[in-house]
Amino acid sequence: MPELPEVETTRRGVAPHLEGASITAVAVREPRLRWPVSPELAQMATGQRVHTVSRRAKYLIVHLERGAFMIHLGMSGSLRILPVDAALQKHDHIDWVLDSGQLLRYRDPRRFGSVFWLPDLSHPLLDSLGPEPLSEAFSAKYLYEASRGKQRSIKGLIMDAKIVVGVGNIYANEALYRSGIRPTVLAGKISLSRYLRLVDAIKAVLAKAIDAGGTSLRDFLREDGTPGYFRHELKVYGREGEPCDACGSRLKGLKITGRATVYCAACQR
Repeated sequence: MPELPEVETTRRGVAPHLEGASITAVAVREPRLRWPVSPELAQMATGQRVHTVSRRAKYLIVHLERGAFMIHLGMSGSLRILPVDAALQKHDHIDWVLDSGQLLRYRDPRRFGSVFWLPDLSHPLLDSLGPEPLSEAFSAKYLYEASRGKQRSIKGLIMDAKIVVGVGNIYANEALYRSGIRPTVLAGKISLSRYLRLVDAIKAVLAKAIDAGGTSLRDFLREDGTPGYFRHELKVYGREGEPCDACGSRLKGLKITGRATVYCAACQR
């Protein structure tokens, strides 16, 4: 599933084409996504100008003059900016036609994504989310206080969207490795000084991945169809059994909350 850097890469790619443009038509060819496409989407969005394109967690929000629509890419969803006469391909489910002669096209082979119409910016999927990981609100003090008394692994804590959004499995593995914290350690047992290192690592890993254009695992492509390159920077994720870059020990693997977890038993404690 595309994680925060992939979604932010997509936002940065499509925003310059959408912001300031008017939507002249909306074509919903397949409404049966993970949740049904909001039936009012086409009527409400048509004729409106796009103000801004923002991101909240892994959701893209296209703000219009009145209301907005929210896109989640799911497992295999992607957005493309194409000429208005671009040929349709299989799995091209939604088009937003623009007065610029371009269109925004949503493609999703597995149909695990979603598109919602938002009369305002409130939605059950947004209302209980934690802070953005690159914001000032996400600090070592905040994470330390949120972890007190928690009998759960540190990896499970930082992947909880109610605690902090957007730290998906890939980047949780990488940040824990870079901060020297074993993913199985109980969150409530970690000191403030170690949380300082972890928060710095989370911010650094995510920022670097965004600059590199995402990780591009399996289905993810950037908005122009090219892959991201952060996968070349991965130190542990997907490398179980390979030598640790720092000490040479074989990286170990296990499952935490059902997700593949890789770590170095020598470097992480």
